[in-house]
Amino acid sequence: MARRRGLDLEVYQMANSRGRAEREASLGRRLGYFYKDYLNFNVTPMDSLNLKSGESARTLVEPGHRSRSREEFEEKTASARAVEAAEDNAFYNRRRPMTLASAGKELKENFLRALAEREEANRSGKMTSLIFIRDHNTLGQEVSGYIDYAHRLQTQDFEAYFSGKKRLMPGRSDLCYYNWKTQVSTSNSSPNYEVIYDDPNGLLFKNKRDRKILNVDPWAGPGEDSSRTLLQSDLYIHVVIYDHNIRTV
Repeated sequence: MARRRGLDLEVYQMANSRGRAEREASLGRRLGYFYKDYLNFNVTPMDSLNLKSGESARTLVEPGHRSRSREEFEEKTASARAVEAAEDNAFYNRRRPMTLASAGKELKENFLRALAEREEANRSGKMTSLIFIRDHNTLGQEVSGYIDYAHRLQTQDFEAYFSGKKRLMPGRSDLCYYNWKTQVSTSNSSPNYEVIYDDPNGLLFKNKRDRKILNVDPWAGPGEDSSRTLLQSDLYIHVVIYDHNIRTV
């Protein structure tokens, strides 16, 4: 009988372990839970039987036992919200007719052709590209910076860029900007990327949808699902495009 109870407990624990893994996996996509609800969610029937109160059971699954800390939980929930919103936007964009600013234009310059090749994917949410540009501004000052291409497409009319009326340049509101003459520097996170500027490995960008790291160090790999393309351009001193592909389930 004791051996039978031991086997039953083992089967129960295995089933409960699988159940908890499934619940943890689905939790990130359920955005209605508060932290106490989350702790209740991780309390098992065995916990309720062995402990007299709900508070004791919740204490058992507090940090150091079986659940995430409050900070981890809030970070995970915020990340899930960002992913959910991005996927909703991408789904909406896929369902409506897409107008490409580069459509019908004969582009001979390497950089403009590269932007045109990536326009649809960045507008639809399949890809989020970073553009590094180094060149002189209208005052003759050398500036450089990283531009979130997908975000710029949403906030600016690229007809002027593809037609040659304007030249795409980094500004203070972009992900990163530096003026080599005045030594003014700025960094801003965008809807697609978080700027990580204090990492020992150097400047990094974290994608807000899949949380993968994009490394812009030319001597290191760009990271999972990312690629680096160095372009020869007649418009700029130095241009590099980093493409990060967003996997869909």
